[in-house]
Amino acid sequence: MSHKEDWLKKQFDFDFPASKYMEFLQSLRETPARLREAVKDLPREVLIRRDGDSWSIQENAGHFLAVESLFLGRLDDYENNAPELRPARFEDNPTNQANFNSQDIGWILDQFREQRQNYIDRLEGMNLADFDKAIFHPRLKKPMRLCDMLFFHTQHDRHHLARITELKELWQVG
Repeated sequence: MSHKEDWLKKQFDFDFPASKYMEFLQSLRETPARLREAVKDLPREVLIRRDGDSWSIQENAGHFLAVESLFLGRLDDYENNAPELRPARFEDNPTNQANFNSQDIGWILDQFREQRQNYIDRLEGMNLADFDKAIFHPRLKKPMRLCDMLFFHTQHDRHHLARITELKELWQVG
């Protein structure tokens, strides 16, 4: 069964209290280790092998790094009381532009871990009221509280980790 869900059409219900942010924060903390474990011991030819036009395992790993700057920027949006969250860039996609298949997987993982820790450190400095603050999300066309963004971010992580698992199964490794 293919996991190739269209992320851009996915909708979310944000019907939970802001206090759930701690649960989402924990999941976000665990992603770098989960990603490292998912790609551990895979030969380079498997890491960079594409499934048609969709990203390779290594490109999916690199995507975590590429979008981390978006989420860090959105933290700035919350802190600066922006009227709307900055949109993701789909044209001129940063993941496609980065050519992650030409990079070393260890470098990608280390850079992602560092960026994610920076994100976590900033979040840990906030209080419950910060996580209840809402700003309009341009693609979802609705307000998104900071705790909702963390949920959204955890779902994005899960989406790409599941895709990596699917590719490993496709290539019959791991």
